[in-house]
Amino acid sequence: MLAARLAARLQRRGIHYAWAVAAITFVAMLVTSAALGMPGVLLQPMSREFGWSTAELSGVFATRFALYGLLGPFAAVVLLRYGVARVVGFAAALIAACLVLGTRMHGIGQAFALWGLGLGVGSGLTAMVLGATVVNRWFVQRRGLVMGLLAASSATGQLLFLPLAAWLVEHHGWRTALFPVAAAAIGVSVLALLFVASSPEAVGLRPYGAAPSAAPPVAPQRADWGLPFRTLAEAVRVPTFWILAATFFVCGLSTNGLVQTHFISLCGDHGLGPVPAASVLSMMGACDLVGTTLSGYLSDRFDNRKLLFCYYGLRGLSLLWLPYLEFTLSGLGLFAVFYGLDWIATVPPTVKLAGARFGPERAGLIFGWVFAAHQLGAATAAYGAGLMRTLLHTYSPSLFIAGVACLGAALAILLVRARPALPAVVAPQAARS
Repeated sequence: MLAARLAARLQRRGIHYAWAVAAITFVAMLVTSAALGMPGVLLQPMSREFGWSTAELSGVFATRFALYGLLGPFAAVVLLRYGVARVVGFAAALIAACLVLGTRMHGIGQAFALWGLGLGVGSGLTAMVLGATVVNRWFVQRRGLVMGLLAASSATGQLLFLPLAAWLVEHHGWRTALFPVAAAAIGVSVLALLFVASSPEAVGLRPYGAAPSAAPPVAPQRADWGLPFRTLAEAVRVPTFWILAATFFVCGLSTNGLVQTHFISLCGDHGLGPVPAASVLSMMGACDLVGTTLSGYLSDRFDNRKLLFCYYGLRGLSLLWLPYLEFTLSGLGLFAVFYGLDWIATVPPTVKLAGARFGPERAGLIFGWVFAAHQLGAATAAYGAGLMRTLLHTYSPSLFIAGVACLGAALAILLVRARPALPAVVAPQAARS
């Protein structure tokens, strides 16, 4: 097994293999985010070519966002049953296939099947639950920092791919813009199958930072499809779950559902072209890479409720401010920094609160359901903002609604209590790859 040989070689050089697995996971989540971010570049050119309305295309993209989140709890079971390597390899290959086949589609039904259902399933298997699973399985120390880095992969995906995609759309057509992401997805599939092990024990290691005297992991158990539902049935009796789910719904509503999907179209409405608009999104991505990584560091050291209060509050103020800006590169620059620093910064504190409240054994599945709420919020904004623009010819009401919702989330998160709510259980370990 190549993973075992590489792990032994890195171990001789004082490098724990957990960092290699985290790096490949980072790249996998990066490519997923790039695939999810493509609609922002493709919305207007596809509308012009096929005559599809913004509301119709937004419905396709909303379906993908919803699947991306709703598959989260079941992705945790799939990861447990089949191993990280196989699941990531399959999901990345599916994403590549859907993107390439999308260049041949001609009807809205084909778009729904490929980019609504297909990309929704592929991206859902490599969503934040993958990051939470890898972090909890491979790391004892530095969990907050690593989760921050993995969450920031979505920002890096924008940073690398969106300006290139916008340039390709402008000079070579929207179909050409799909191929760089498809090629990257194929590369991720190969990397995962060759070099990712599902657990440290599979390559003869202990988790990073585990004490030598710590008890060995429990023997693997086979996960069943009822596990997510049983976990949800227990979690819904705890008020903290509803607060985390509601605030994360607002997080999705105010980020990838609204800004990631509609920002380039919003800029087009104000006379700013797709390439400079994508450059502003890229600037947001660069700032979020810094902000989310820093958030992971801070979540290991400060009250996560207070961190989330600041993140949601600042995001809400920035969205309320956006309609009054000049839509130029200089005018949007300050917004890109202000908004971008906490785009996905909410993820590490939310994961930490879920783990602290429900226990590390349940953290992956609980966060899977909380993340499902996030993507339902994203789907609501993706479709709702598109429909509102079609009917009212402006995005401003959507921005005001999202801004006010963020301010409400900032207050709600302070109601979370930190003591454990559910008795600890032994979670099934992943199948060895």
